[in-house]
Amino acid sequence: MGNDIDVRPGLKVTSAALLRDGRPWLPVSGELHYTRVPRARWAERIRLMRAGGIDVVSTYAPWIHHQPEPGPADFHGELDIAAFVDTVRAEGLELVLRIGPWAHGELRNGGFPDWVQALPVRHRTDDPAYLTVVREWFGALGAALDGRAHPENVLGIQLDNELYDQPDHLATLKRLARDAGLSAPLWTATAWGSAQLPEGEVVPVWGGYGDGFWVDPDQPWDDTFRAHFFFSDRWDDPGIGADLRAAEVAAASSASELFPRATCEVGGGMATAYHRRPRPAAPDIAAVAHAKLGSGSAWQGFYMYAGGANPTFGTAENQATGYPNDLPDLSYDFHAPIGEAGRVAPSHAALRLQHAVIEAFGSDLATMPTTFPDTVPAGVRDRTTPRWAVRSDGTRGFLFVGWHQPHEPLDDLPGIRFRVETDKRTWEVPDRAVTIPAGTLACWPLGLALGGVEVAWASASLVTVLDGVAEEDAGMRAVPTLVLREDAGIEARAEIDGTVRTLRPGLDPVRVAGTEGALDILVVPARLAADLWVVDAATGRRRLLLSRDELTWDPAGTVSVRTEAPTADVLEYLPEGRRWRRRTWETPVSGCTATVISEQIRAGMTPDAGGYGARDGRHTAPDRTVIDAHAAVHRLHLPAAVGRDATLRIGWAGDVAQLRADGRIVADRFWDASPFVVDLDDLRIGPDTDLQLWLLPLRTDAGIHLPAAAAQRLASAADDGGSALCALDGARVATPGRGVEKDAAGGR
Repeated sequence: MGNDIDVRPGLKVTSAALLRDGRPWLPVSGELHYTRVPRARWAERIRLMRAGGIDVVSTYAPWIHHQPEPGPADFHGELDIAAFVDTVRAEGLELVLRIGPWAHGELRNGGFPDWVQALPVRHRTDDPAYLTVVREWFGALGAALDGRAHPENVLGIQLDNELYDQPDHLATLKRLARDAGLSAPLWTATAWGSAQLPEGEVVPVWGGYGDGFWVDPDQPWDDTFRAHFFFSDRWDDPGIGADLRAAEVAAASSASELFPRATCEVGGGMATAYHRRPRPAAPDIAAVAHAKLGSGSAWQGFYMYAGGANPTFGTAENQATGYPNDLPDLSYDFHAPIGEAGRVAPSHAALRLQHAVIEAFGSDLATMPTTFPDTVPAGVRDRTTPRWAVRSDGTRGFLFVGWHQPHEPLDDLPGIRFRVETDKRTWEVPDRAVTIPAGTLACWPLGLALGGVEVAWASASLVTVLDGVAEEDAGMRAVPTLVLREDAGIEARAEIDGTVRTLRPGLDPVRVAGTEGALDILVVPARLAADLWVVDAATGRRRLLLSRDELTWDPAGTVSVRTEAPTADVLEYLPEGRRWRRRTWETPVSGCTATVISEQIRAGMTPDAGGYGARDGRHTAPDRTVIDAHAAVHRLHLPAAVGRDATLRIGWAGDVAQLRADGRIVADRFWDASPFVVDLDDLRIGPDTDLQLWLLPLRTDAGIHLPAAAAQRLASAADDGGSALCALDGARVATPGRGVEKDAAGGR
């Protein structure tokens, strides 16, 4: 997108990758909606994103949140987009603004305020009457940003969203945005659904979800979801947003040759609709991202990466505004790596391992094309052909193996050995056939040279590289540490300087001496991989930590811990000493949990048969009158000594849950067998609050689509003769302990 208008010195785009100061850059972006997160939590969420390997924050600017009624747009408090931009940049991350005007984002009218939706205009076209209101909205947005949206401060601007047949309108929106003082070195537009884009005006960005709520409740796992668990040169996705398109489209075979393969909506989770409630597990989310990276992605973009909640009632997507889906009024947890309550999910760990590889090796990966094997799966229902791909420049590279999918688990794959042949060299990996266990997501190095030693290949996945210091025993050369992780069920072996050896997983490194230097190799056992955290090199020094507790760090690299356990136990690997050291904290760190006593005020009543209506074959969510009439009501008695940032975790079963504080609804959920988690401070709930949990029973013949665990529990209730399921399984409150490390240099 090099041009004379929106220039950032040092940033270029080629057909293969982004370049930053002449060095290839593979960004990792994550979606965080500032209007759905309390302002006081912005910096905290951004640091959790950075700890997960995110270096670009993307966000919608939802028109419906800023200007629900005609008149001046509101940019105060949680709606202060300028303050959000400042926060992101102060934390050292890049920013992409998705300015719409139409956003979707599971918002009412796709993000149009009702008064805009009702205008007698041809929306999302160059109709002059429509452009008049868009010009006013962009003007208000530009004024609120007050000069912040310029190329050296904002990396990218996305125009509209999922616009398929109006390329000229996208170019018009770009001009209007510039007229409003908004500019960035990258202009993007979503390309899935065979979208027609103005060539040369926008970078096409892609997506991929392993499951979705937009499928009818009686439909099986759709082929458009299955496809994302395979390595492929097909970047289009005819499934995303298909329920909002007038006609089906076929997936294009490949992306534009003018631009790198960039994504903005790899599924970081999935929203929950009333009629269909997907609940992707961490390996499901990681497998889709892994497939995109192995297929040649030059930009990993996740939607959502941090969940949240709508700031007001009436702004969520619903059938009343013509959409086929009902979403919760408030909750937008999205099963994201960082949940609505600001706590990390298992997917945070699964993805941050991938992102550590990108942070350490992304400058090599970014420009390496993908090669697929001669024998590839026959289709998205092939469950026997190995799924693998190689990104290589001919002399070195990365071998990706992806052998996981949800819903229809794969069998272990015996007798596997990969042959990689280029014009310059050949690898056979590993040196003897192995069984690839179901669930394997591997990234193995090929031709990796470090410290004067070549690792020709290894059958253990990359994590990162730690710088070493000059050592007398190594001829005063620095000895780096290559960090690998064991792939469960696969023997870790490697060919190093022509010799094949077994690498023993553990926390002690192995020193490998070569003819031109030395290298330490640390193979972290598979059981500990989810506890790894890599402090990025942009802080000044890359660091490796091991912790079950949540870690974050500031732009300078100073690490903080948050734990619900009595103590925080964090280890850091010190390359120069080839040892681990337990971190210490400025103040004692101690978290605690306590049981919440519940009192049933009213038993639930089975709702009437027939549901609450439907649109296009999809069930309608019950309104408040139904919940008021039929819900079981439990009063929750919080402990008197609830501390700062305490979370309430509720185990429950039913249809719809509402948390009411002093009579007002402050949080809601549709049941999918996941716990209902909220941050008490965010909802202004204390021990003196009249806190009630309202649970609407779920009829055993409801006909909605549930995740396997939830469906099994509902079926068990029916087998026991029940007409509905409604249960409070228990509630606990957890108050975290926090600490900041005493020595940001890691105890040196």
